[in-house]
Amino acid sequence: MLEITARVLSEKFAIELTKVSQYTKAIEIYEQKIRNLTIKVEHMESTSVSYTELDFQLLKLEINEMQRLVTQLKSTLGSNVIVEQLYVEIRNLTVMVNDLESLDKNNILAIRREIVTLQNRLKECEKDRNQTTPPSYFPPGSCGHGGIVNISQPYVVQLNWRGFSYKYGAWGRDYSLRTPEKDLYWVAPLNPDGRILEYYRLHNSYDDLLLFKNAKESRIAYGEGSGIAVYNNFMYYNIYSTRDMGKLDLNTNTLALRKTLPNAAFGNRFSYAGVGWQDIDFAVDESGLWVIYSTEESTGNIVISKLNETTLDVLHTWKTRQYKPSVSNAFIICGVLYATRPVSTRKEEIFYMYNTNTEQEGRINIIMDKMLETVQSINYNPSDQILYVYNDGYLVRYNLIFQPALH
Repeated sequence: MLEITARVLSEKFAIELTKVSQYTKAIEIYEQKIRNLTIKVEHMESTSVSYTELDFQLLKLEINEMQRLVTQLKSTLGSNVIVEQLYVEIRNLTVMVNDLESLDKNNILAIRREIVTLQNRLKECEKDRNQTTPPSYFPPGSCGHGGIVNISQPYVVQLNWRGFSYKYGAWGRDYSLRTPEKDLYWVAPLNPDGRILEYYRLHNSYDDLLLFKNAKESRIAYGEGSGIAVYNNFMYYNIYSTRDMGKLDLNTNTLALRKTLPNAAFGNRFSYAGVGWQDIDFAVDESGLWVIYSTEESTGNIVISKLNETTLDVLHTWKTRQYKPSVSNAFIICGVLYATRPVSTRKEEIFYMYNTNTEQEGRINIIMDKMLETVQSINYNPSDQILYVYNDGYLVRYNLIFQPALH
């Protein structure tokens, strides 16, 4: 009887041992599934991606399957620490997924509300755009506006007549009070060293300039830098290796006047950023001729002087707090100096202004698109209110938009 009992017990033990082995393997599989699900849920929690209803349904199906299997384990094995732990973990996982689904629905509702708000704002913008009035018109030569408010896209006229190697220089249109209806376009590329002004061309019409027709080419000895301006049929430039100003008669190509600009720094001491030998930069606006420069006394800050165009005497001087070598170029409109700086290889910013009428300075933000990286010179012409820009050898134009005067 003892042998029979021992054999029966041995068979039962073998059966139970087999069950334990099977359950151990099952538990290992469920643990791996829980780990995988945990990773999925953590990923859903950590990302801001909005999951679809299908994602949550798939998760719920996997959890329900595990719940069913763990319940079977409990009924078969009875009280077991590992099984109880698995059961608790699966319940927690179920709660977490339900919370996530609820949270995601709330997020979707919030996003939908945000989308509706944005759509309404877009409709308002569209409505405003349709009702936008055209920019105010100010006659050429007029200063009844409140300064620049915007600038057009660049219009590339052409490569300068001497070729791509002549990256430095200036160009523009003569502003003549005596003959305002007359067109005289000038192009003055510097030699490839970026310093010496030796040759320039004149065109009596814009069409001639475009077609390289009827050009009058002349040689001078020597100018320095691309701070050139043309006013009343005279070209104004910095004479080579001096602080002297030159006034060239374009009719005869002769130097009509040479005069020293008092205390002006020269010899590439305080040139513009990225552009050498432009210590002395001439500018023309509605009221006449100006010069933009620096002195040792100003420690490199921009100095503006109004000139008598007949005698080149300095009539009045203003000292700014803007460091000239941090500026890429400058121009003057209605007595207001505007300075630019590079933002990137394709964008320039008009960022600084100094009003000589009120002696007030300020910051502005007007972005200019440019064709190539470096702006070598900017010349403003009051006749057409256009900026004439020399950009790495290319002749480029910009139309200006002015705001109504602020009272």
